[in-house]
Amino acid sequence: MIRSDILKELIPVISRELIVCNIGLPSQELHMMDDQPSNFYMLGTMGLASSIGLGLALSQKAKVISIDGDGSILTNLGTLPTIANNTADNFILFIVDNGSYGSTGDQPTYTGKKTSLAAVARACGCDNVIECQAEEAVDVMKDALASDKMTIIVCKCESGNIPVPVIEYDAPVIKYRFMEVVRAKNHTL
Repeated sequence: MIRSDILKELIPVISRELIVCNIGLPSQELHMMDDQPSNFYMLGTMGLASSIGLGLALSQKAKVISIDGDGSILTNLGTLPTIANNTADNFILFIVDNGSYGSTGDQPTYTGKKTSLAAVARACGCDNVIECQAEEAVDVMKDALASDKMTIIVCKCESGNIPVPVIEYDAPVIKYRFMEVVRAKNHTL
């Protein structure tokens, strides 16, 4: 399975949650498969989906899922100790670990070699870290959503991309529609 296969299977489970999605192809794939105002598509900030998701989770009560990639996490390793030391039990970090920088041409990352992001997250102090295979992603996500416990999921999969259209919304539109959903969700909690 590749990233787009995982997203397709996760959509029925996560589409009602607040999602902060990694820059590039992951955002484009999610937009193409299930465009929702509750999806915050990253357009120009590699490595920050996890940090933005954590900040959002800390600032309100609704569940927040950050969908990030191994390349982006490696670009911003400081996010893992920050997550470990700022617990938000409404936050799930879902790392698609395909061992490559998927959006820039599938150049290999070190997670395809000796580096384990699950081990790095644990070493940073993250308490609830789960490494799974792509085929287990849906069940692991369901368990994480039911647990009401901050969870870092490292989902190992194959590298590969599908053709996707460009997201035609500009950043202010993405932000506006997302913030309207955040306000509504927190008003009803």
